[in-house]
Amino acid sequence: MDKTTLLAELETARQRTRALITTLPEEKLDVPYHPGVNPPLWEMGHAAFFYEVFVFNLLDGIPSYNPAMDDLWDSFHVEHRDRWCRDLFPGRDETLAYFDTIYDRVAERIHSKPLTDEDLYLYRYAIFHQNMHIESLIWCRQTVGYPPAPDYTGERRAPGEPIDGDAVIPAGRWLIGMPGESEDYATSDFAFDNEKPRFEVELDSFAISRVPVTNREFMAFVDDGGYRRPELWSFGGRKWLQTERDVSLVHGNSEPVLHTPKHPLYWRWHDNHWQERFFDQWLTPDPDAPVCHVTYWEAEAWCNWAGRRLPTEYEWEVAALGNRAGEPFQRFPWGNDPVNPENADMGGRAMARNPVRDFPAGDSPFGCRQMIGGVWEWTNSQFFPYDGFCIDVYPFMSTLQFGDHKVTRGGSCATSPNLIRGTYRQAYLAQRNDVYTGFRTCALPQT
Repeated sequence: MDKTTLLAELETARQRTRALITTLPEEKLDVPYHPGVNPPLWEMGHAAFFYEVFVFNLLDGIPSYNPAMDDLWDSFHVEHRDRWCRDLFPGRDETLAYFDTIYDRVAERIHSKPLTDEDLYLYRYAIFHQNMHIESLIWCRQTVGYPPAPDYTGERRAPGEPIDGDAVIPAGRWLIGMPGESEDYATSDFAFDNEKPRFEVELDSFAISRVPVTNREFMAFVDDGGYRRPELWSFGGRKWLQTERDVSLVHGNSEPVLHTPKHPLYWRWHDNHWQERFFDQWLTPDPDAPVCHVTYWEAEAWCNWAGRRLPTEYEWEVAALGNRAGEPFQRFPWGNDPVNPENADMGGRAMARNPVRDFPAGDSPFGCRQMIGGVWEWTNSQFFPYDGFCIDVYPFMSTLQFGDHKVTRGGSCATSPNLIRGTYRQAYLAQRNDVYTGFRTCALPQT
């Protein structure tokens, strides 16, 4: 990656973050407390602080812009609920000034200093970290019922012909994970520590759905009493049903709405039909769009109802990429060209409202559609390190999530396009449904 491209990525991240803050009036910056979100101004300050730590502190030994704020911007030093204490943090103008100062300094450093491998890695690490927070700023708007993010266009891009059924993946040895520096793909390409090292895995043949599960398919489960049938739910799923009481916030209401789940988080039965809350509006869900904002437990129960199963993360990656030893490495289902609006629903533009048949240009080698973008797809795999795992420069990127999180794959409608690839592993707790999660399924093995 050259300096021009790097600076463009930095500026895109800056402008998208700024837009997500400045399009909110002052009173909406005080979002109600929710365990899945952060106050928008804290997100902005935290992103700038990350550049300070991993560029100026680490590379140059330069003190922070305001050392007295370091612990407050650091997610490991300030308790989550304390981020809502406005008296501890600067206001909008001061936070924007801090944010812009740091970005100007980063841009100037890129302009003026040689671009070493170490510098490039840390720049990209900080930019990608910020893009993660751009996604969380988008789902914050959904959680608290604010208007859509400014990138949302409402356009239906890349319509496709109907597609259904399973793709049959042959048995064999497959490559999982990103290549290392000595392997056959561009050595400057970026990957997080949990995607490495690459290895081979032997898989039996399996059949996986060509598209994610749709709203129509999930409505049938709900209408058939799926949430009231304990035999469809695992122990963890039944516990979630019994204990989940405070998961939703309604626009204009600062207190959680208490309920036992009977349907996906943002659905309601109104005037004899289903509606779905889309940011600050109640809309009729497109029956052919992917079901979204469902927990792992809901995905698992739907599979039990339908006589299907969730894929393992290895199965998911093979169906998406089909990488084998001795063949050119494929980063995306469609090859190695970047994500664009014709092959994936990403970047906050369409927000998972396209039917699952859309984006045919993004098909995998096996004919699976929308494996990148749309919704993060649950797998049945626990989030563990690969054999030979080595911690990267940021020791908490993966290690705090190993063991008790589930792996989702593929990115979502709110994920930044430059962040994702087919090897990317996102870890979420099984009960998360505030994020843009859905799923596709596999056929049960023949007995």
